Amino acid sequence: MLKVDQYAHIRTSHRVYKKTIRQIARETGHSRNTIKKVLQGEHHGYSPRAVQPYPAIGSYLEIIDKWLENDKSQPKKQRHTAVRVYNRLRQEHGYEGSETTVRKYVRAAKLRIGLSPCAAFIPCDPMPGGEAEVDWGTCHALIQGEGVKLKHFCMRSKYSGKHFVRCYPCERQQALFDAHVQAFAFFGGVFPVLIYDNLSTAVQKIYRGKKRDLQDGYARFMGYYNFTPRFCNPRAGHEKGGVEGLVGYARRNYMVPMPEVNSLEELNDRLLEACITYGDHRQAGREESVNNFYDAEKSSLLPLPEVPFSNIDMCISKIDKYSTAIIDKNRYSVPTRYVHVKARALLYVDRVEIFYGQVRIASHKRLYNNNQWSLDPDHYLELIRQRPQAFDTARPIRKWRESWSDCLENLLERLRLKYGYTRGTRDFVSVLMLYKAYPTVEVEAAVELALTSGAESLATVEYALNAATRPSEKQAKRAAGWPTLPPADTAVYQQLGDTL
Repeated sequence: MLKVDQYAHIRTSHRVYKKTIRQIARETGHSRNTIKKVLQGEHHGYSPRAVQPYPAIGSYLEIIDKWLENDKSQPKKQRHTAVRVYNRLRQEHGYEGSETTVRKYVRAAKLRIGLSPCAAFIPCDPMPGGEAEVDWGTCHALIQGEGVKLKHFCMRSKYSGKHFVRCYPCERQQALFDAHVQAFAFFGGVFPVLIYDNLSTAVQKIYRGKKRDLQDGYARFMGYYNFTPRFCNPRAGHEKGGVEGLVGYARRNYMVPMPEVNSLEELNDRLLEACITYGDHRQAGREESVNNFYDAEKSSLLPLPEVPFSNIDMCISKIDKYSTAIIDKNRYSVPTRYVHVKARALLYVDRVEIFYGQVRIASHKRLYNNNQWSLDPDHYLELIRQRPQAFDTARPIRKWRESWSDCLENLLERLRLKYGYTRGTRDFVSVLMLYKAYPTVEVEAAVELALTSGAESLATVEYALNAATRPSEKQAKRAAGWPTLPPADTAVYQQLGDTL
């Protein structure tokens, strides 16, 4: 095949220097027919072959085609790749050719048979009709210095791209409902249509086509807010590609570097600020900001109900011998006097409240893993004071002891040295019981005063607390309505000095 420089040399010799075809053929060594073709048209290189021969695998073509035809009835993730075809040919049929030849043929055969792995998509422009997409993602954060795996909920307006992101410890149904309530408040209304994948907290059974059996709780929630759910086909996440992209965008932009916070509420406040800021963002290919597009579709949203969805579960639990209620495979403590009674528990998305009759007897942060204990030391202090030998091994005390101040540890040591193990431990438990009636700062200040004065005892700590909180004599008299004298006039003393 002639190269480009040879092609240019022949045409230049003929057109510029007026050389004949015979003369050019003699100088270049090319035939006169070749030179005539060069002078007649453009340089195109080789002509493509109508049929590509495969001499090295000619005897294996039927075998390869049969394997690929059978793949049509197999799961997509368990079909032959070109590498697998090559390995099978070598192992089962003694093929000695190259892998590259097999790859070329398999690529062409898959296109011919209809096994192309790449799907085609239709470009669409969403209309401002009040549709939003919903999905969950996974992220990590440092909460109080501990790495925690979280689930981040994402809701994205299909038209404007305005989005809402919020983190939860799990993606249970209560978390899903709370996330929707928070998102509706953020958007200022309810999207008439919400697009989901087939998440188990909403869908109970999937039928062929679009028919779904919904979970009872989700059906009640949907009826309360009056939106219409639309579920994607199984394994077709591209049908809600906007929120699929948001899941990754939120993780890369809002969670990198890994956020370090003191609580989940602080993290969600940061995410809310980031979502508000995103409203000023202008997406690629658009001339206006996200908020401007959202203003155009906000009128399509349904109004929020006057009272938000309650989103509270209730269960009955019998208090066991450890003074704990087993709720959702976790244990929550109550005061020891309620042992062996039946209590009613209200489960919120972030806390658990336990009632005996109409009286709330305990409140705990909600736990979402299994076999965890949430123990409030106040619930056990009275019992520990009666049984001081159990102090050092009591689980609520051991957990509290990891975080309390050094002054408490010093006070415990001195009380035991002064009064012995039993009485010293009892007096120290009585000091711990003061936390229920006084602020932490005041109790620790009173303990420090008792330690520095050298009179470390329960009575000293109680006196210091009472002195700090007792009103002065003057304030007490005013509160009782006693008359008070006017302030002294010191100017008379100066007058007295002048007369002398």
